[in-house]
Amino acid sequence: MDFINSIVAENLKRLREQRKMSLDAAAKASGVSKSMLGQIERGEVNPTISTVWKIANGFKVPFTELVSCPEAEYEVVDTALMQPFLEDDGHFRNYPVFPFDSARRFEMIYIELDPGSSLKADPHPENTQEFLTVFSGNLEIQAAGERFCAGRGGAIRFQADCPHEYHNSSLEICRLSMVIYYPD
Repeated sequence: MDFINSIVAENLKRLREQRKMSLDAAAKASGVSKSMLGQIERGEVNPTISTVWKIANGFKVPFTELVSCPEAEYEVVDTALMQPFLEDDGHFRNYPVFPFDSARRFEMIYIELDPGSSLKADPHPENTQEFLTVFSGNLEIQAAGERFCAGRGGAIRFQADCPHEYHNSSLEICRLSMVIYYPD
């Protein structure tokens, strides 16, 4: 079992048991099938980013609560040593760098999008905002009927409680930092 799969498996099982939820109830809440949830809990599959987001939204927890180990007093993160979550046939890579902490109300994710790659994201909980800083490439965001663009050195903030989409419209890898803020 891969390291990240074991973390997701343990966190999913822990959260489900804390809530005293059956696999049927978890499937109903998340929109992920009972058999897929069972396979994830047993570490038999590598869930996609979309699947983990569906589970997180269904359980009403931040994404990184499912993909992270408990927090230490300090942490140095090397994304080269992390196994990313993949979407768009591996062209969209999500590295959950700093997990959600209820005292801080945010999580931080490092993302790489290959040229031309895209990801459609489901809405986050109400009033959630994303703060994106672009380090290379050109990022396009579509949310709430609006289109926002930022290149190297640019940043975008938007309400993420609606369906939204990320797209790299450049000929180089788009690298960005994402901070997701969850209000009380």
